[in-house]
Amino acid sequence: HEVLPGTIYRDDNVTVEAIPVNHGSWKHAYGFKFVSDDRCIVISGDTTATKAIEAAANNCDYLVHEVYSDSGFARRKPEWQRYHAAFHTSATELANMAKRAQPKTLVLYHQLFWGAAEEDLLMEIRRTYDGVVISASDLDVFE
Repeated sequence: HEVLPGTIYRDDNVTVEAIPVNHGSWKHAYGFKFVSDDRCIVISGDTTATKAIEAAANNCDYLVHEVYSDSGFARRKPEWQRYHAAFHTSATELANMAKRAQPKTLVLYHQLFWGAAEEDLLMEIRRTYDGVVISASDLDVFE
């Protein structure tokens, strides 16, 4: 079925909310908030920094957010910089968002490094955000 903003699923264990996000020229892109009795998890989806995700992630347990490296971005050609700035979130933007929202754990995914090392990306986040930050890998499990 077609997803619309707001609560899209609810049962005795979990409520799932679709959050409109900005993914460049795409008209319908969503992040998601999962709330259970003991957890709140927000997943950004593929997006630029958005106030809606920031608000949803306020004091959540996990904010799982896509990100690109600022130093890698600086090496991209101008046309690619325009594209990525319209479709994705920089490390600096995400760090500022996390600083305001204060998730218990920030999990980086869909990382765009462009030649930067994983530790470089983590440093870019940690310059502004002093909370727990994890750079995720495929098949990671968080408890």
